[in-house]
Amino acid sequence: MVGFSDYDKYDGLGLAELVRNKQVKPVELVEEAVARIDLHNPSLNAVVLKMYEQALEAANSDLPEGPFTGVPFLLKDLLMSYAGVPLTNGCRFFKDYVPDHDSELVKRYKNAGAIIVGKTNLPELGLAPVTEPELFGTANNPWDLTRTTGGSSGGSAAAVAARIVPLAHASDGAGSIRIPASCCGVFGLKPTRGRTPVGPDFVEIWRGFHCEHVITRSVRDSAAMLDATTGPDIGAPYYAAPPQGSFLSQVGQEPGKLRIGFTDEFILETTPDEDCRKGLMETVELCQSLGHEVEEIKIEADTFAVARAFAILVFSEIRTFIEEAAVSMGRRVSRRDFESVTWVIYLLGKQYRASDFSGSLNLLQRKCREIGRLFNEYDVILTPTLAQPPVTTGTICVEGIQGIAMKLLGSLNAGWIFRKAIEMRFGKLSEMFFSFMPYTPMFNATGQPAMSVPLHWNDAGLPVGMQFAGRYGDESTLFRLAGQLESVKPWADRIPPVCTPATP
Repeated sequence: MVGFSDYDKYDGLGLAELVRNKQVKPVELVEEAVARIDLHNPSLNAVVLKMYEQALEAANSDLPEGPFTGVPFLLKDLLMSYAGVPLTNGCRFFKDYVPDHDSELVKRYKNAGAIIVGKTNLPELGLAPVTEPELFGTANNPWDLTRTTGGSSGGSAAAVAARIVPLAHASDGAGSIRIPASCCGVFGLKPTRGRTPVGPDFVEIWRGFHCEHVITRSVRDSAAMLDATTGPDIGAPYYAAPPQGSFLSQVGQEPGKLRIGFTDEFILETTPDEDCRKGLMETVELCQSLGHEVEEIKIEADTFAVARAFAILVFSEIRTFIEEAAVSMGRRVSRRDFESVTWVIYLLGKQYRASDFSGSLNLLQRKCREIGRLFNEYDVILTPTLAQPPVTTGTICVEGIQGIAMKLLGSLNAGWIFRKAIEMRFGKLSEMFFSFMPYTPMFNATGQPAMSVPLHWNDAGLPVGMQFAGRYGDESTLFRLAGQLESVKPWADRIPPVCTPATP
């Protein structure tokens, strides 16, 4: 019997192999995950809903035979339904909502054998690149409890980094898998648009910019879970072409000599932190040492237009989501049910015209064409995942006069006033987010797969991820490259301080 002191030495596939070989029982793995939640969550606040009863019942039943049979797993508390369990979306408006069905993706996680032991923390409606919701409170980074986990899948990333579970559900609308993966020193891949299902409750989310997958410690766990969840569900409007062979089979294969273009000036003009630039140059050298052809590229920045277009799309989608949810739940929409920033976003969504929405989508799609042409010359594009290491909690928020103005305008339902202010001073407002995360959103617009790989730690011991993006539908190249990088510069042996026992 394997001692549970060894639990965190295995990834998800490793734990599942122990179960198959009858070296450990699923219930023992669940009990260990529960013990780790109870031990670490008071400091991390990564898990906001405990599903111990459901998990123990599943562990003691006949589980499906899948790649992750018996493996503890966490579900992000956003959009994906688990029957009979609250789905809050990190928001007061939804705190009493309990779906009566499983989302297709949750069904696929269960069919893969994973046992869901709880739900993870996130910003309200997944709207921020940090996880500091009013409903549940701030999620803390296991590498430094004063730092952000990133967002919006911050709770999932923190739990994986802290060895509570080997992998956890995450989603990505503008970087929400890759941002927290970078902040927490774990692996996060955003798959190709349409690769994983979002039904039956959604046809597409944010015009397909949003997608679902997992955050993991090992590359192979990400590949195996993508194998288990890939493919359209009933009524899907489109889907990514299936790969040749499994994604898992790609991990460990030589990627061949790749042409890699790198830049730290990508679409949204910003100056990266010295640590991020250092990590990028070290990664360039590492890729060159592996035989890849790497060269610097320049992409014309168009910060205001791209940021504005992305914002209009998100504002409009959030307005629609809230209004449709209100109708389905028989509720009235009230500003008291939302954080002030979310409420103003809702009001702004009511002010933009259909032509604003359509024009913004057209602009982003034209930019997608420009990005797509780069892949005529390059197999992979490399950037830092973020422009900064994980910042101190509270750094990225609406404060002072700006925060007071948001609350006032929200109370007046004065979205049209705020729209004019944004049109005049959008650069200042967008700078708060995009100076932190300038590199991730564009690959949501293009639909291309992109991954954050934990290849660098700064002198303060904070992780700094590197982002690699591939051609549309080509996760296979990314998995081959990630497997190669993992083998020559492994990160699994790096354990955050919150998991290190105090010396007696």
